[in-house]
Amino acid sequence: MESFSPDIKKLFSLIHKNEKIVAMLAPSFPVVFEYPQIVGMLKRMGFKYVAEVARGAEETNKQLLALTKLHPDRRYITNPCPTVVRIIRNKYPELFQYLSPIDSPMSATAKICNKKYPGCKKVFIGPCIMKKLEASEDRPELDILVLTYKELKIVFDIEKIRPEKRDMLAVFDIKAVPTRLYPVSGGLSQSAGIIEKFTDPEYDVVSGPELVEKTLKEFANKTELKLLDILNCNGGCIAGPGIASTDSIDRRRQKIINYWNKR
Repeated sequence: MESFSPDIKKLFSLIHKNEKIVAMLAPSFPVVFEYPQIVGMLKRMGFKYVAEVARGAEETNKQLLALTKLHPDRRYITNPCPTVVRIIRNKYPELFQYLSPIDSPMSATAKICNKKYPGCKKVFIGPCIMKKLEASEDRPELDILVLTYKELKIVFDIEKIRPEKRDMLAVFDIKAVPTRLYPVSGGLSQSAGIIEKFTDPEYDVVSGPELVEKTLKEFANKTELKLLDILNCNGGCIAGPGIASTDSIDRRRQKIINYWNKR
């Protein structure tokens, strides 16, 4: 196991010690995995519970809307993307005051799991390698182990776990529906109702490194812009580096929409 990532080794250690572990599955999972098979596969691998991080995204939305209601004159840059958070910290520190001081969907889901499953080890599984830094640097007190989808596929291969007929009966232990659109650019604005609550000049939806840089450079002077819904990867988290897929961005987006439409 020497060639595997430290986080894969940590997961195997938890499994082999028969620790109680809860998987927190990011809402971009339909890009690479089928539901409900993925839930059954995770449980057969050793996870006691499987939670949709879309549930934590509901809390992120609630906290953000509460802030905009409490401070209607303030301006906010959304914080679910750890890459954007780090760009602002390192390159545009003057914008740090605008970062929404709320839980990301990952952090919010971890708190929900702590309450519902006390003592369980939490494993976030998603498309973003920067979530590893969010877990270790920004929220170490939540003790979250982070794996990418690529790493999870390696674990499945090692354990020889493939979809089985019985997996079709599996269900999420914690779930949410409206925020299943979160990984698509604009998913936060859509699910939180920002589109209805703000006028066009008051909010903007941005994704992709070039647009992120351009928008952050201009943000301070665009005083009419009250809320910036921003993700660093093109098209949103569906293009994260932890995803192995030959699908186009449009096809990935459609997979998310199809899963959301299942309700």
